[in-house]
Amino acid sequence: MPKENLEDLEQTLGVTFSDKDTLRQALVHRSYLNEHPDFPLGHNERLEFLGDAVLELVVTEHLYQHYENPEGELTNWRAALVNADMLSDLCRTLEIEPYLHLSRGESKDKDSKARKYILANAFESIIGAIYLDQGWEAAKTFILERVLCELPRVLKERLYIDPKSRFQEAAQEQVGVTPSYKVLSEDGPDHAKEFVVGVYLGKELVAKGSGMSKHEAQVAAAEAAIREKGW
Repeated sequence: MPKENLEDLEQTLGVTFSDKDTLRQALVHRSYLNEHPDFPLGHNERLEFLGDAVLELVVTEHLYQHYENPEGELTNWRAALVNADMLSDLCRTLEIEPYLHLSRGESKDKDSKARKYILANAFESIIGAIYLDQGWEAAKTFILERVLCELPRVLKERLYIDPKSRFQEAAQEQVGVTPSYKVLSEDGPDHAKEFVVGVYLGKELVAKGSGMSKHEAQVAAAEAAIREKGW
């Protein structure tokens, strides 16, 4: 069962809602309503749609006002700040997950790729809820304090560069070798295959990654390799 004491969540978010149901709806995943058709609120997808737009505008405005870099660089920085990996991590950091209304199946599936997107979407839904309930300035303050505070780390760790490129640059710099990728296994039907890919430096298997496409698995392997090597 999801936590129901929204006051604790409000304190964590730093926002006190006038209409608690606006916040509560931001926490409702579509799957929950399939099992609880009498639940008085709808799911959070419309709030997510709104929050996504507010988030992108606040981040874009901040980057435009504070950096003179070319459009392409700013676009990459923004993408690193608002992607599912970043937002799901922020959702976990704020301990929003225990408040989510999920189906029994989704509740058990804690480490899947699907859960990452559920968390990222919930974070955007909360931004939409803050905007609806408290207005533009409150939503902007929340994003500045909770999302844009990650910009220094994004720039320092070069998270705006895709993991394959980051690992290749680091490998060439550290050991003078270009990484190679090899599919280690394929499982599942054609419409839902899962690939496991290994990334190698010469003959050394550095790390493995999985995904629903070869490219997705390669990216996951590169991310794991960066962590493994401490690069």
